[in-house]
Amino acid sequence: MPAFETTRKILFEHCDPAGIVFYPRYFEMLNNVVEEWFEDFLGVSFAQLHGERHSGIPTVSLQADFKKPSRLGDVVTFRYGIEKLGGSSLTARFEIHGPDGLRLSGQQVLVHVDINVMKPTPFPDDLRAGLERTRIDVSN
Repeated sequence: MPAFETTRKILFEHCDPAGIVFYPRYFEMLNNVVEEWFEDFLGVSFAQLHGERHSGIPTVSLQADFKKPSRLGDVVTFRYGIEKLGGSSLTARFEIHGPDGLRLSGQQVLVHVDINVMKPTPFPDDLRAGLERTRIDVSN
């Protein structure tokens, strides 16, 4: 599937009283994965992006399908890749897998913005080159 993978351990802070991940916590973890992806895979930290580059990459659409619960202590793998790359936006596919298979899957649309005016702006050439490497085959 995607070009970027990372793992997370499900901590107490992620869980509801039933001992499973409270669904908004998945979205917080996903945001952390995007931040890690930018720094480790694309070579631009969020500090650089929001600081010297005066850019942001807000989520404008998020869709998720919950397949199985994740529980305290589980180790899950996030897989992340780009299905579609536009001038200033991208559509990413993400999956979260546990040892027993798929836990969650979905799509996320991110838009590159100039944070001074909060308007979409084209991806800079260096980011676009890295984003191209994260494309996944969606023809299946």
